[in-house]
Amino acid sequence: MAKYLMLKHYRGAPAPEGFVPMDRWTPEEVTAHIQYMRDFAAKLERSGEFVDAQALAPEGTWVQYGGEGKPPVTDGPFAETKDLIAGWMVIDVDSHERALELAAELSAAPGAGGEPIHEWLELRPFMSEPPTVTE
Repeated sequence: MAKYLMLKHYRGAPAPEGFVPMDRWTPEEVTAHIQYMRDFAAKLERSGEFVDAQALAPEGTWVQYGGEGKPPVTDGPFAETKDLIAGWMVIDVDSHERALELAAELSAAPGAGGEPIHEWLELRPFMSEPPTVTE
């Protein structure tokens, strides 16, 4: 089994043709989208491929160590919108091909008019062990 992270971005990926942003959806369309996500996670729980999923609020702050005895340095109050992550799902699957299949299915979540949004998802494998550093 291999773990993969499927990242949902607010912005930054290519916009699918005919894409309508969520802030222009009806409340019923938002509810249908969220239910699709829940049903997808439940299906993966039954198959044993689900690990975790979380949605994130759009607010955020960049934080950096300010130096010994100094407060953290912050930039914000918000990160650039294109860099914000809307949420993620962690899956544990038998192959990269299965991870691609599931990411494509998640990309078909409904949006405006109940049509699949075809959103781009970032699929990233977890490292199985720390990389070897050689000189």
